[in-house]
Amino acid sequence: PWTQFHSSVILLPALSPSPKVRGTHPDCSIVLHFQEREAECLERIRSESQTTALPGLEGEGCATEWDGVSCWPALPLGQSRAVACPDILNVFKKSKGLIQRNCTEWGWSPPSPPYHSACQLETLSSNNDTEAKARHFVTMKVLYTCGYSTSMAALLLAIGIFSCFRKLHCTRNSIHIHFFTSFILRGTAVFIKDSVLFSDESINHCTMSTVTCKAAITFFQYSVLANFYWLLVEGLYLQTLLLLTFTCDRSYTWGYILIGWGVPMVTVGVWVLTRLQYDNHGCWDDYSSLYWWVIKAPILLAIFVNFLIFLNVTRMLAQKIRCPDLSKTHKQQYMRLTKSTLLLIPLFGVHYVVFALFPKHVGVDARLYFELVLGSYQGFLVALLYCFLNGEVQAEIRRNWSKWQRSMESNVFNLATQDFTA
Repeated sequence: PWTQFHSSVILLPALSPSPKVRGTHPDCSIVLHFQEREAECLERIRSESQTTALPGLEGEGCATEWDGVSCWPALPLGQSRAVACPDILNVFKKSKGLIQRNCTEWGWSPPSPPYHSACQLETLSSNNDTEAKARHFVTMKVLYTCGYSTSMAALLLAIGIFSCFRKLHCTRNSIHIHFFTSFILRGTAVFIKDSVLFSDESINHCTMSTVTCKAAITFFQYSVLANFYWLLVEGLYLQTLLLLTFTCDRSYTWGYILIGWGVPMVTVGVWVLTRLQYDNHGCWDDYSSLYWWVIKAPILLAIFVNFLIFLNVTRMLAQKIRCPDLSKTHKQQYMRLTKSTLLLIPLFGVHYVVFALFPKHVGVDARLYFELVLGSYQGFLVALLYCFLNGEVQAEIRRNWSKWQRSMESNVFNLATQDFTA
């Protein structure tokens, strides 16, 4: 039956590379393809209904009909017509199937052979596969929800530490706080996007096109861009530290803020205006759209610049460490910086270059695990490296802890002395 076939089709992953298929989500290309074909067929039916007599039918025969998959043109009584499987389904098989229908005195005959048989989709639409995919994505959602929650808690604690201790107030830690904030915004945006798009199973997110939905996607894109550009700022500041010999120069702070928050805001503003003017359909989460490059190009630029900075920082560190005139103290500082730089390779976004060079349909499972599951713990890793494992932070915490203990002991001693005197 057509209903079983249709339900199986919309659950298949959208692997069609056709740029003509619009979608509000990578998994919605097939659904929207059939919706477009249906709209074209219904328009044809309306046009024919305004004509008094259709050529060749002479008042008898079968009118144009949309059966949920294909549009069957009007046909005289007693004749038959055959159509091929929809083009979008050809990606799932190597050969094209033909479906035939006859025009009888009772109307169109059922498709022969049935779509699910002619288009060879039985093995791709089994209930077991569908349930397994559903469990797989539920598991992934639980994992990345735990990851973002852990990261956000760690980042909030790290921001609190940097803000509470006055000796930790400097340009370097101020940049770290902005970087932490971008990760918090990114996690928040993921939760908001999930709640808007997928909270209600009765809503078809493939056709959702509300202001709330578009606002959620816009905020998500801004947080992702801000995250990448504060990553770039961290790389720029690391290079500046080496060039200025560990001098905290506050004159660059506003420049860093403009790069970290301003460039993403301008980019997202241009993207929103572009979508409103030229491509205002769906929920704006169509990564196959050409206008997606308004967001993707600045991200790739930030990654490329950060990669060059990483190579330059590594070269500068190697030169300074090999310098015979360098004091032991400075050499230890450079060695610590070298270790942190090597640990921060993933944070420079080098790994994203690899994924950016591959087509979207290649290595989908690996990409999802890396970007959703492992990427959700990236904020925790940042807080760990920049704050919790930072020797300066640990020393300041120990100093204030000792100071608090001495204060408590002094208060207890004073109370005991007052009681004894009394």
